[in-house]
Amino acid sequence: MTDTAAPAFISDPDPDNPGWLLWRLSDERRFNGQIMGKMIVRMDADGKARTRMFPEMRHTNLMDNLHGGIILSLIDVGIFSGARMFGLIEAGTAVTLDLSVQFLAGGKADRPVDAVAELLRETRRLLFLRGTVEQDGAMIAAYSATIRKPSR
Repeated sequence: MTDTAAPAFISDPDPDNPGWLLWRLSDERRFNGQIMGKMIVRMDADGKARTRMFPEMRHTNLMDNLHGGIILSLIDVGIFSGARMFGLIEAGTAVTLDLSVQFLAGGKADRPVDAVAELLRETRRLLFLRGTVEQDGAMIAAYSATIRKPSR
């Protein structure tokens, strides 16, 4: 059982990356802490939210590219960290309703990879987002997603 008084996420400034915030679950036993590794977030000047991960060998497939599952996971984390950076949700019971991804190129484990999220529309219960996954300025995936906001 987790401590309900503790915040679900740690989003303090990252001392290693000025201008970025840490994006870490307080309970490191959960998926993000066990699978994703270090992640950081920021708002870009163009109003898009950027979630960065630092891939490792464990995130690769047999072709030495980033595994499609880790790209999907980064996107899923990125739509929620983006929604939080937009000030639209807090950590909690929001869920992914829809996620469509187009894989465009292979990513490598020796450089950071970013999920960039753009808010298209917000309704009372839903957020519609789209974005890209980028590495060194090259697009490796594109996506669109729908999030159901938590109940009040």
